[in-house]
Amino acid sequence: MSAFEIRGGTPLKGEIIPQGAKNEALQVISAVLLTAEKVTISNIPDIKDVNKLIELLGDLGVKVDKLSKDTYAFEAANIDLDFFHSDAFRSKGGSLRGSIMIVGPLLARYGKAAIPKPGGDKIGRRRLDTHFLGFEKLGAKFNYHPETGFFNVDASNLQGTYILLDEASVTGTANIVMAAVRAKGTTTIYNAACEPYLQQLCKMLNRMGAKISGIGSNLLTIEGVDSLGGTEHRLLPDMIEIGSFIGLAAMTGSEITIKNVQFKELGLIPEVFRRMGIRFEVKDDDIYIPAQDSYEIETFIDGSIMTIADAPWPGFTPDLLSIILVVATQAKGNVLIHQKMFESRLFFVDKLIDMGAQIILCDPHRATVMGLNKQASLRGIEMTSPDIRAGVSLLIAALSANGRSIIYNIEQIERGYQDIDTRLRALGADIRRIEAAPKGH
Repeated sequence: MSAFEIRGGTPLKGEIIPQGAKNEALQVISAVLLTAEKVTISNIPDIKDVNKLIELLGDLGVKVDKLSKDTYAFEAANIDLDFFHSDAFRSKGGSLRGSIMIVGPLLARYGKAAIPKPGGDKIGRRRLDTHFLGFEKLGAKFNYHPETGFFNVDASNLQGTYILLDEASVTGTANIVMAAVRAKGTTTIYNAACEPYLQQLCKMLNRMGAKISGIGSNLLTIEGVDSLGGTEHRLLPDMIEIGSFIGLAAMTGSEITIKNVQFKELGLIPEVFRRMGIRFEVKDDDIYIPAQDSYEIETFIDGSIMTIADAPWPGFTPDLLSIILVVATQAKGNVLIHQKMFESRLFFVDKLIDMGAQIILCDPHRATVMGLNKQASLRGIEMTSPDIRAGVSLLIAALSANGRSIIYNIEQIERGYQDIDTRLRALGADIRRIEAAPKGH
């Protein structure tokens, strides 16, 4: 089992380029199934979840050409629909939560699809109902077969309709949009997600010949078309990586420049880090974070303790709450972290407490952090990464801690972060990959 060995407590310095956005990649790569023509996508991150999806498309019959490290051409002219019922599809689709994203395009183009019950992070229940309720509104019929673990969907007659989503699910909205672009008539989706990645997908589909209006709002209107063509598309930089690197710079007292961040697409993310007391400058499209000896959390206007909570876009993304939490451990001041959108994402705080952090886990959704103001450094320990975002938060904590830390189960981290150890070493981090198993294994 691979692990990271980290010796922390050393300030870092240099420039780092964020990878392409993982969550956007899973959507737009799935969209290549909507057309028989060539679609070229660049700035694709070289990470396990994305690579698994590309491999899955190849198994389905999509012609995949890797043009460079981050650029692929896809041509979905000949899809093998029989592959859906194979053991290989069950194994690969079931191990990748993003595999649900191929259902909408396949329904739109072929009128049927099957998908094994998806896997992914162990961060509580993440419903797929929104996807299937949307497909059902468009006229699809689906059945779950517990004995095989497959969802089978029949959508031979998709009709445009009005859909009010039960939650503003990003993947649910994307999947329904991809199904609706080739449905007969007009589809209206209210309470649609409006994240930049969803906007990117809609803009890409419009370049392919779709007719989607209301992009960037929570009310999307889609006029169905008979066919879609090819296009070229470039992914946005990953906003979660950008936020992670801002947090890393603050925790380690480092001077770091994050290059080419597409600042206008970051929404509230920079402002939330400013509320944590982190100073930075925007130079052209780079974020420059100077070395800071300390950073002080703001209070609300009435003097009460700051609360930072996640919310659907344009609210603060839930994927960065764990980063904010770990950054707060070394801030001056106190903050209540409220994780509203997912269950069980705060349980990694016991590792931070073992490292010396002052945190009260109030319940599965809320934690109060009392900042140490860098007066008492965290200490290195051995720990295991439970999921992608918590894993990177623990990695940031380890880089700021005194002494040696080991993080096991780094496969979880590498599902979302490309070459993370190599890129951190380029900034001066003392991190290396070792082969080791947690004690007791």
